[in-house]
Amino acid sequence: MNGALARRETRFAWLLLAPALILLAAIAVGPVLMTGWESLHHHDLRMPWLGRPFVGLENYRAAFHDARLGQAVLHTAIFTAISVALELAFGLALALALDALARGRTAARVVVLLPWALPTVVAALVWRFMFDSQTGLAGGVEWLSRPYAAWVPIVLGDVWKSTPFVALLLLAGLQGIDASLYEAARLDGAGAWRRFRDITLPMLGPAIGVALVFRALDAVRVFDLVYVLTGGGPGTATEVVSLYAFTTLLQDLRFGYGSALSMITFGAAFLLALAYVRSRPPGDAA
Repeated sequence: MNGALARRETRFAWLLLAPALILLAAIAVGPVLMTGWESLHHHDLRMPWLGRPFVGLENYRAAFHDARLGQAVLHTAIFTAISVALELAFGLALALALDALARGRTAARVVVLLPWALPTVVAALVWRFMFDSQTGLAGGVEWLSRPYAAWVPIVLGDVWKSTPFVALLLLAGLQGIDASLYEAARLDGAGAWRRFRDITLPMLGPAIGVALVFRALDAVRVFDLVYVLTGGGPGTATEVVSLYAFTTLLQDLRFGYGSALSMITFGAAFLLALAYVRSRPPGDAA
């Protein structure tokens, strides 16, 4: 009897989930499958007389030998490593400061979250103005026209906008730590650094893991910030994978190859998320 009831409840649960699953498939899975199918064709709108022949994995083989893509992958990896590391460090410091506030905590959170609430394009325009060599606050240096210097406003803009999100996640983790653990450590004579090292950091592990994977996924797919600030320039010095895919698709009109680049970006983000999920212990809600 209990088994029959459980099966009915399972069927009812799937019935309730069906509309959401259908909508998710339509707006998420469908476009991915269409892009994947397009990536298996040679489709170049500059040469419409060639048609749209099926070429299998030829676009992916071409991407493997594409030096410009290799450079874009390197740019994306370096940007991800630096920006995410800074966001975790500053986000942890900000979360600790917010957690320590005795009064005005709600107002402080609202102020801190303002950069994260801004659209990325607006934030990028602000940083572009600040680093303009003629009128910006950091003027006098050709920040946006030098290959290495151009990365400074990109990284700073990403850190400024995304650190509040990391801080919010870590603050939630901090507030879940039992205060009695700190009290017991104080009674044992543990100082502030030891309490932080032995209690705060280990207990924050799941929250740090979530913040790390969320920010890494966003950083791997970064587009709008780089597009507005530098457009990938000077030359291709700040071009990331998503921007290269965009340029190939919508400027060079190489739909087949551009779709393959988009699928490579999607695959990298998917594998990163899958690695994180697989690394979690069974039953870990984080």
